[in-house]
Order: sequence, then structure tokens, then C-alpha cells
Amino acid sequence: MRGLFLTVEGVEGSGKTTVTKSLAEWLRQKGLTVIVTAEPGGTPLGTHIRELLANFGERTEWAEAFLFLADRTEHVAKVIRPALERGEIVLSDRFTDSTIAYQAFGLGLPLESLMELNRIATNGLSPDLTLLLDVEPEIGLQRVKNRTVFERRALHFHQRVRWGYLWLARREPDRIKVVDASQPLEFVISKAQQFVEEALQRWR
Repeated sequence: MRGLFLTVEGVEGSGKTTVTKSLAEWLRQKGLTVIVTAEPGGTPLGTHIRELLANFGERTEWAEAFLFLADRTEHVAKVIRPALERGEIVLSDRFTDSTIAYQAFGLGLPLESLMELNRIATNGLSPDLTLLLDVEPEIGLQRVKNRTVFERRALHFHQRVRWGYLWLARREPDRIKVVDASQPLEFVISKAQQFVEEALQRWR
């Protein structure tokens, strides 16, 4: 049986990493095998790409997009697909939706082109469930302690990213479930677990 592919998305400071770790622990307590990964940086090559993206700000919009796509191609081939073929659960902090939100809506690159490039980079792979941790960028950015190139961008960039995510959620309501990440962490985790439990029921 093919594994289950779960992703967690959201603007900076939305709590993706915390929620991802909590969900992984919760799933493992159920006796399930979970592979926790992230983009960029889920592979050795991806680690180097992550360093470039986080710290080297002098790049064009397309160069940024192609770095993410290169990371994703390696990530799918080396980590995600093999785990799914083993019947495991893959839980990824960011995936294709980030490219649409950040590079299409945030940077203004052509939406249709990026959607097609995502399809090529993943060979058509799509998550079974995506949790969108939604919070106003003003709130999210206040939570971030160590700021990379992305967090240092103008507030309006982050607002456009959020609009992109919400546009995706309206476009694919069956896959993307919105969680109000401005609420207390206990609420956010509980709501995330509820959506994942529903996905588990369908998968089993």
C-alpha cells in the first residue's frame, strides 16, 4: 500500500516546525512509521541549497525559484517517493504550495509557469493532505527570532504570500485545510490532529 503524504505550510512564524514535530510524535505514538522532512534542505544537496537561499540575498526571482525547484526534485526522488513506496507516512515542512505562494504571489513570477515547473519537479506528486497554518504576517514575523533573507523582506511581500496560500486553499479545499494559527498552540495542534486523523481514516 502506498504511504500517506502530509505537508505543513504557512507564512513565516506560523508555527510549521512546531506543529510538524508534534504531529510526528503523535503519529508515532499510534505505532506508525513517519519520515519527517523539510524544504529546502531535506537532502544533502538540499542542505547546501538551503544555506544559499537563507543567506545569499543577491539573486533574481527566477534564480530563487529554480533553486527551490532543484531542491524539490532531489527531495522527491531521494526521500519522499522511496518512503511512500515503502508504505510510510511522509510529513514535510513545506512543499509545492510554498513555490506558488512565495515565488508567484510574493515575487510576481508567472503562476501557470510555476505550476507546470512544480509538476515537472515532482513528476506529478501531490500531498494527500496539506495543513495551512494561517496567521497575519505581522503576528508571524513577531515570533521569528533568527531572520533570514525571507523574513527581512517587506511586509507587503509576506501579505502577498498569505494571499497566495489562501487562494490555493480556496482552489483545493479537499486537500488544503486551513488552521487558525493565531490561536493558542494547543488549539492549533488539536485542529491539525483532527484533520490528520480524517486523512488516516481515508488512507486505511
